[in-house]
Amino acid sequence: MSIRPSGVQARGIEAEVRKPRALNVRSVLMPFAPASPAEFRKVVAGAEELRRLGFLVADASPLPPEGYFAGTLSGRRNEFAEGLGRDDVDALVAVRGGYGSNYLLDDLEIGPGQKPKVILGYSDLTSLQTYLWRRFAWIGFYGPMLAAGLEAGEGAGKGYDKDSLLVAVGKMDGGWTLNLRGETLSSGEAQGRILGGCLTLVETTLGTPWELDTRGSILLLEDRGMKPWQVDRALMHLRQAGKFEGVQAIVLGEFPECNEPAIGSETVREVCARILGALGMPIVYGAAVGHTPRPMLTVPLGVKARLKAAGEGKLEILEPAVIP
Repeated sequence: MSIRPSGVQARGIEAEVRKPRALNVRSVLMPFAPASPAEFRKVVAGAEELRRLGFLVADASPLPPEGYFAGTLSGRRNEFAEGLGRDDVDALVAVRGGYGSNYLLDDLEIGPGQKPKVILGYSDLTSLQTYLWRRFAWIGFYGPMLAAGLEAGEGAGKGYDKDSLLVAVGKMDGGWTLNLRGETLSSGEAQGRILGGCLTLVETTLGTPWELDTRGSILLLEDRGMKPWQVDRALMHLRQAGKFEGVQAIVLGEFPECNEPAIGSETVREVCARILGALGMPIVYGAAVGHTPRPMLTVPLGVKARLKAAGEGKLEILEPAVIP
């Protein structure tokens, strides 16, 4: 495995960003399971939803689960690498998150000439998306998965937002605007590249060769099931590691299932306001991204954007995430 220790950003990211080809109704999407296993009925429902949108879904043989992983390490890694190399596959859609994508990164064989493809997913997929950004400057797509969003359906609770998904993977010219459906913690406007993902997974890149370089970014952070003090610890770790230095703006998710552990404790919102509010940058909290009980927005990672922190917050995507 050969990784540039300084990261692509240190070598002039403007010339190196690589975008996948746009998807259309003739595109073939292949399921892959880099992390935890999923219920078969949910996988089937998610595949049917992709077909309803007009995509073709490649046949994929489910891996035999191994403990809390969707399959053996070699099986999961080979499935992903082979999917990237298949000429008859246009995009890879994760089955679900959970845990295990980080295992794929050691000894992952991807040639420097490999063309990027749309890789759709969120949560544990942050590990894989960050690795591909740092090593190859591939644009990522932080959005629904077969058994985590797509299976629930368009516009449904814990489902997905159809418009943001299709524009992210299909719009080849100009930009678009995402209404974040959150609230402003710190008002203002700022421009940068959207980076980040699941808070826990962003934090665990620290000290690895694919540690996220957050300078100049609009940093997306979201998660679920954390106590307020756990969110506090993660944010303080990132702050003390210098990961908020040079960040232009921050978009935070809703952090569902993160209730205060005791009467009188701070909420996650209050923790974020206290730690991040002092940074003096635009911040939107409660966006419908990643782990959300609302229809999940699809956010392209690595593209230029402008955050308008006012009211519910708007994220203006300033360039297409795909090419013709």
